[in-house]
Amino acid sequence: MTITDRPEDSLAVHGLRVAGRILRNPTTSQLYTAALDGGEGVLAEEGPLVVDTGRFTGRSPKDKFVVHEPGSEDRIWWGDVNAEISEEHFDGLRAKVVAHLEREDVYVIDAFCGADPKHRLAVRVLTTHPYHALFAKTMFIEPSESELADFEPDVLVLHEPEVEADPAQDGTRTEVFVCLHPSRKEILLGGTFYGGEIKKSVFTLMNDRLPLEGVMPMHCSANVSQDGQDVAVFFGLSGTGKTTLSADPGRLLIGDDEHGWGDDGVFNFEGGCYAKTIRLSEEAEPEIWKAAHSFGTVLENVVVDERGVLDMDDDSKTENTRAAYKLEQIANALPAKRAGHPHSVILLAADAFGILPPIARLSREQALFFFLSGYTSKLAGTELGVTEPQPTFSTCFGAPFLPQPPTVYAKLLGEKLARHGASAWLINTGWTGGPFGEGHRMPIQATRALLGAVLSGELAGVEFRTDPVFGFEVPVHAPGVDESLLDPRSTWADPEAYDRKAQELAQMFADNFAAKHADAPAEVAAAAPQL
Repeated sequence: MTITDRPEDSLAVHGLRVAGRILRNPTTSQLYTAALDGGEGVLAEEGPLVVDTGRFTGRSPKDKFVVHEPGSEDRIWWGDVNAEISEEHFDGLRAKVVAHLEREDVYVIDAFCGADPKHRLAVRVLTTHPYHALFAKTMFIEPSESELADFEPDVLVLHEPEVEADPAQDGTRTEVFVCLHPSRKEILLGGTFYGGEIKKSVFTLMNDRLPLEGVMPMHCSANVSQDGQDVAVFFGLSGTGKTTLSADPGRLLIGDDEHGWGDDGVFNFEGGCYAKTIRLSEEAEPEIWKAAHSFGTVLENVVVDERGVLDMDDDSKTENTRAAYKLEQIANALPAKRAGHPHSVILLAADAFGILPPIARLSREQALFFFLSGYTSKLAGTELGVTEPQPTFSTCFGAPFLPQPPTVYAKLLGEKLARHGASAWLINTGWTGGPFGEGHRMPIQATRALLGAVLSGELAGVEFRTDPVFGFEVPVHAPGVDESLLDPRSTWADPEAYDRKAQELAQMFADNFAAKHADAPAEVAAAAPQL
């Protein structure tokens, strides 16, 4: 860690006159020491730093604002996802954050978002909290010594969770604020200690910048074959298997959450992983378990006893317990964090209605329809008042992080699929034999076998049938998979009940698409299920 007090080493270029120390790019050990000394965390057995994020144990999407300013106003997807805030209110909040930063010691983390040097952002995070500095250092890509020597930030993150907004004065909804200024590439974070806000706010800026360069930003995981020739990307909402299916020990992990697809192929945005840890099992996910129990890892809201022993099953603080660790903690991680163009694009859904087949081949138009739909289902009992499965549609599998209209991203996906000849597949990791409560979860062995057949090319040569409702192609048989699973209607005790529920689900898709995507191309809208 370099500590500087000299005027020439100040942060005046960002409008800060810091009275305390400026602590530039400290080591992990130094940040551990500062966090422990300051009471921000505790040291657990085997080395992770355990912190408590307080009242907010997840993101606050309704408190995210985009500045309404001339440089970007015409391209922003204004509405519930991107609520607007004025430049005057942004500047007022910035002054509050700066005033607080100036009174304290400030940690400076310089890093990159994006493993492709042609399409990356140089990110500088300023915070008074060593835990958050360590989070940023872990989640972004660390520069080399030579890159640090002439580091010039593209993005400035001013982070101060102790500063709270006054909604009446600052134009916010609550005391929490996550404010993005697209043209200045500045981010203000306050009112919440949850670390995930740092990474997702920078991700949102990447989602604004990259389409301007013809690059598709993706909320997905990605892996590649050992020979580097066969790349696959996995889109999916929480609980669909995005992390599990991409963490194949026989393949190399490019990344687990955020990627770009540019002229040279796929590249990870991040240098780390941010995995859910609730009920994490050493037997089921040994590599994530090991990473979560290692030095350098930040554990958020995981319960730890007075002896420093972790309890991964305890959800008393939140279901959303998290581990932030370097990608290199995963043994089969690809060091370059980038590979070629995908041969396979996988859209994952956990269909709790038991309607979708375990796998289906999609045309380009169907792929764009299901991508824009972003479907999975919320299970009964997961939220108060949810008594039966409910459809969840998150546009492009990442609606909260889309600054531009969804059709911008769908158009990019369509162009990439066509240009590089990638095949698109829908995989249902949800239920079969009936809906949740009657049927059973799709066997993971069958899902892995089907995915393996896709990646090996075996599945392309089998016989397919056309689904009468959804129109996609379903294999009649597949290596290593019970043929009855491939025809979900045959797995139901009452086939007519299946038909009724299939029409219900098709109607949900149609209603969602009509409400959200009236601007979609006609050929994509025509790929909707037949009612």
